[in-house]
Amino acid sequence: MGHPKYEVTGGSISINGDDLLEMEPNERSNAGIFLSFQNIPEIKGVKLSEYLRTIFNISEKGKNAEFTELSPFIFKRFIKKHMQELQIDEAFLDRDLNVGFSGGEKRKIEILQMKLIGPKYIILDEIDSGLDLDAFKTVASMLQSLSSPENSIIIITHYFTILEYIDVDTVFVMKAGNIVREGGKELAQDISESGFGEV
Repeated sequence: MGHPKYEVTGGSISINGDDLLEMEPNERSNAGIFLSFQNIPEIKGVKLSEYLRTIFNISEKGKNAEFTELSPFIFKRFIKKHMQELQIDEAFLDRDLNVGFSGGEKRKIEILQMKLIGPKYIILDEIDSGLDLDAFKTVASMLQSLSSPENSIIIITHYFTILEYIDVDTVFVMKAGNIVREGGKELAQDISESGFGEV
């Protein structure tokens, strides 16, 4: 969302007509961008429930300035249905953010965040890494359920197994920072059979 070690040396990025490069990370988030971590950090001292309540309240305030923030008690009641849907035990709410969570549990929490704030542009960087087969299938199925005409999902991956579970409109192949191929799902199928050497 804006790593300070990286410098944009050319080009422009806009979102709904606004210059993305002029925005702070929180402003990019308020504009509807969600970026998943390749390696999801663990943060001690921050309870999952408070983290989720905070991002939800901020997101709703961004959509409606008159929104009344949910209290911890009301939020726990509100989020229960989402946790049941994603098969996340409510006991996780009282744990520190991602601390000791498995790879699959961390991904489910990310998907829970997406459900809470409803981003328009979802960027997933190697979301398939670190998951066992069962967790992978579960996460892929949940991602497919998130897809709607109201959002766009960009999946960055070196492997194509996830495409067996998620419908994609377009496949782009990047090399050295440039898009070198573009096509439909069949392009990913061709590369999975012949490798990137033919690209």
